[in-house]
Amino acid sequence: MNIGIIGAGHIGSALAVRLGSLGHSVYIANSRGPETLKDVGQKTGAKPVTAREAASHGEIIVVTIPLKNIPDLPKDLFAGVAADVPVIDTSNYYPLLRDGQVPELETGDLTESEWVQQHLGRPVVKVFNNIYADHLQNKGLPAGTPGRISLPVAGDDEAAKRKVMLLVEELGFDAVDDGSLRESWRQQPGTPSYGADLVAEKLREHFATLGSHRTEAQHAEYLSNHAKQERAMAAQGIKLK
Repeated sequence: MNIGIIGAGHIGSALAVRLGSLGHSVYIANSRGPETLKDVGQKTGAKPVTAREAASHGEIIVVTIPLKNIPDLPKDLFAGVAADVPVIDTSNYYPLLRDGQVPELETGDLTESEWVQQHLGRPVVKVFNNIYADHLQNKGLPAGTPGRISLPVAGDDEAAKRKVMLLVEELGFDAVDDGSLRESWRQQPGTPSYGADLVAEKLREHFATLGSHRTEAQHAEYLSNHAKQERAMAAQGIKLK
């Protein structure tokens, strides 16, 4: 397939390496222009382009930039892009370390990807947000291998979600349906599945235990968990791109 990646950070670069190794044609873009991506291109095999070129190239498009930068993307980014082209959102909300506070995400009115979807003006599919980039690049395994990592996939467009789930499987991970974007809070930071590399059976059991509707108590608990994680990361001097 032709795949466009907008964002050349850890996840974007890891995806570019793996997708290129599988024979896909990958275009990659950042906010500073293709001339700044020569090293990324050499490392990943992806072709450095502008964001608009990446979007128009893709049979699947991956948007993997800091959440705070989503509103800064060109408003006509997807002009001319067919409505059935899936747009993957990998973003996570880090208010302390990077993004500042987004009121809708603090109150629980929206999930992260519902917020992204509103700004992009396109349906999105949420995946690749709860796995470390190194694991994404190096820990994919053939289907049926014991211990194969599962990845949750959430979205409102069932056809787009199915296409993305097939790509997840090709990358070497079990794709687990996480329902609609409204239910994608179950894979956000602060939840037990975030960064946990669960096998598919355990991930499905976890989702069943949580339920589909996020309660106020759950929202408060996971915000608190995430805040503790962010403070620990800040104490270690960790900075997010």
